[in-house]
Amino acid sequence: MVFDFFRRGSTDAPEQKASATGPVVTWHSAGRVAWSPRDTVSLTKTGFSGNPVGYRSVKLIAEAAAALPLVLQDSAQRFEAHPILSLIASPNAAQGRAELFEALYGQLLLSGNGYLEAVAGEQELPLELHVLRSDRMSVVPGQDGWPVAYEYAVANRKHRFDATEHSPVCHIKNFHPQDDHYGFSPMQAAAMALDVHNSASRWSKALLDNAARPSGAIVYNGSEGQSSLSSDQYDRLVSEMESHHQGARNAGRPMLLEGGLDWKPMGFSPSDMEFQKTKESAAREIALAFGVPPMLLGIQGDATYANYQEANRAFYRLTVLPLATRVAASVGAWLSAFSDETVTLKPDLDQVSALSADRDAQWARVAAADFLTVAEKRALLGLPAQADGELDE
Repeated sequence: MVFDFFRRGSTDAPEQKASATGPVVTWHSAGRVAWSPRDTVSLTKTGFSGNPVGYRSVKLIAEAAAALPLVLQDSAQRFEAHPILSLIASPNAAQGRAELFEALYGQLLLSGNGYLEAVAGEQELPLELHVLRSDRMSVVPGQDGWPVAYEYAVANRKHRFDATEHSPVCHIKNFHPQDDHYGFSPMQAAAMALDVHNSASRWSKALLDNAARPSGAIVYNGSEGQSSLSSDQYDRLVSEMESHHQGARNAGRPMLLEGGLDWKPMGFSPSDMEFQKTKESAAREIALAFGVPPMLLGIQGDATYANYQEANRAFYRLTVLPLATRVAASVGAWLSAFSDETVTLKPDLDQVSALSADRDAQWARVAAADFLTVAEKRALLGLPAQADGELDE
């Protein structure tokens, strides 16, 4: 999101929201859903750090979007060299372009919000760019409905970024229908599926620890006139079972029963428990929430796409490119406001190998349209206008 206060005029009066609902935004929102376990920190632990499907979905999208080449252009030309391109190529001493954007996309996918900090330098453009953790950032709204500041909190320390005309913070957020200042993350939409998938994994682990079947029953036949085991006999039996016959290391170990004891095994077939199908269904729902074709994650039973290449093409066209285009446009407009330029930062579709077939077909259709001028063809292909001196053939 590029702040609308970048477009304020030179007057001293602050811009007011044109909507009549601007002054009545909610002030108590903390950017999270109502359930306490569904906050950003908890979801990151359970859905990213503790779930392979969620982890791979976020990494797949973030790495693919960060690897897209970017181009900078205005209405007249496409820049081969520009200070904004140089800043993006080397945003700070610890990160390159790909690392910076991967962290930004990751924060956006995990929390629904991405924050980019600009470190001021001697020149108009920032000296460095840094991605800030979304779970530590909070928006301070003003009476007119726009953010007046951002607070970054770590432990008991806070740093305040004032949202001036050239704000040092670029806030990019996903659409949220019930929040005025924070975005909605795919992780929140997949929260229930993540719980089901994690529970199924723990169930599978418990079955493996118990020789992949539920425990049986020890039946006492009441020898020597006794109708039940004494307390000492029962405690000794339980202790012996726990120490000698439970766990993976004791799998298959023979059991010696005495004193009228008989072992009655009890088990359920995997088809009765259905936990594997439940786990695969939850995995598909997680992938669906992130917009990743299940085929790309190796999830069995999904035949939505004819082949892997088609699934990969749909992944780029429906998930990666919309996200990368929106983020690049926001960052480009935010940086161009520092130097009072009007430039556009966007992915270079001509260098996306996954979309080469679609791009070749589009170029062929446009080139064969004899009723279009060269300028119209360039506009359809997303290219800037011709430079002076070029012929319009």
